[in-house]
Amino acid sequence: MLPTGAKETQLRESNSQKVHPQPMEEAMNQNPEAVETLVSKIFTNISSLKSAYIQLQAAHTPYDPDKIHTADKLVISELKNLSELKHFYRENNPKPVCVSPQDSRLAAEIQEQQSLLKTYEVMVKKFQSEIQNKDSEIHQLQQQIEEASQKRAKLEKNLKLRGLSSKESEDGNGFFPVDLTPDLFTTSVEAAAKAIHDFSKPLINMMKAAGWDLDAAANSIEPNVVYAKRAHKKYAFESYICQRMFGCFENESFSVKSDNIIVDKESFFHQFLALREMDPLDMLGQNPDSIFGKFCRSKYVVVVHPKMEASFFGNLDQRNYVMGGGHPRTPFYQAFLKLAKSIWLLHKLAYSFEPNVKVFQVKGGSEFSDVYMESVVKNLIMDDSDEKPKVGLMVMPGFSIGGSVIQSKVYLSGVKVAE
Repeated sequence: MLPTGAKETQLRESNSQKVHPQPMEEAMNQNPEAVETLVSKIFTNISSLKSAYIQLQAAHTPYDPDKIHTADKLVISELKNLSELKHFYRENNPKPVCVSPQDSRLAAEIQEQQSLLKTYEVMVKKFQSEIQNKDSEIHQLQQQIEEASQKRAKLEKNLKLRGLSSKESEDGNGFFPVDLTPDLFTTSVEAAAKAIHDFSKPLINMMKAAGWDLDAAANSIEPNVVYAKRAHKKYAFESYICQRMFGCFENESFSVKSDNIIVDKESFFHQFLALREMDPLDMLGQNPDSIFGKFCRSKYVVVVHPKMEASFFGNLDQRNYVMGGGHPRTPFYQAFLKLAKSIWLLHKLAYSFEPNVKVFQVKGGSEFSDVYMESVVKNLIMDDSDEKPKVGLMVMPGFSIGGSVIQSKVYLSGVKVAE
């Protein structure tokens, strides 16, 4: 039996062992090989994570979605491995009450690696967000490409229906086809009427500057017209231009003599598309003896009378130059070319339809018909009598396209207008 003092000493030692776990150094020294293996795995895993992270960065320059996806999966895999090692260590090594300096260094290393892991996790989330944004951009671009492909297919289909190839359209003249519709023809008629009106302005101004008697000139064009206003005599000059520009419009060749004329609908529409967006002087500069060039020469000499031109310029040099095969770059001739282009395009378009668009003209003295005619003056005062007003001048012919009528523009003689 132990003395009382010895018993107390033994009891205190026993209690000390129960309260304080054994130091971490002793616990780890029990299986040093396992600890070394664990630390080796951690550093190997960190190296793999760094390598995967570098691959992820490299995949962004240049941007490669497949490589980014592969590197992203590799980074996530290495992060999972580190997480499993961390849980394994915690399960097999409870946190000690006191640690040795050697254990503190190991804990610091682990803390440093955990900080790196957090940094990598943030960067991975950032890259994943960028990948999602890039995927969204790629999806939008793919949709745009698909829409563009559908439009191209539609355009190519329209070309094939008209006997034109997409290569001929894009590479040859750089234009894209438009739908051949009555609305397109109506728009071209309006453009031609405006071109006639626009060319009449410099023509009248030059006649005035040259000392012409405009009243006498208007009466010589159509002597029996009673004008509501003196200013309305401008329509006589528009009628003069119209009559000469639309002469032989009903002929497929427009009375232009050439060995290279092809009279088929595909060719007519092709010519319309080719000249539609071009400057007429530029086109004539490339090929002055083209069919369009011959058309311009033939119409210029009938619209601009020799006496008229001589009074404008003091000589017939411009006329002789045109008749000799040239196309002068004078402002007056360029204004005429805009007119010629609009009438030429209208003719090509008219013969592109099946059946052809029919042109009809209205003679002076004809009864006015609101079905086939439209007055160029809008504020008319019509009499209550049954007698219909008479046509004084045709300013623009009418057209029949399919079952529709595009009205002829006329000036009515002897009709009053509201002030």
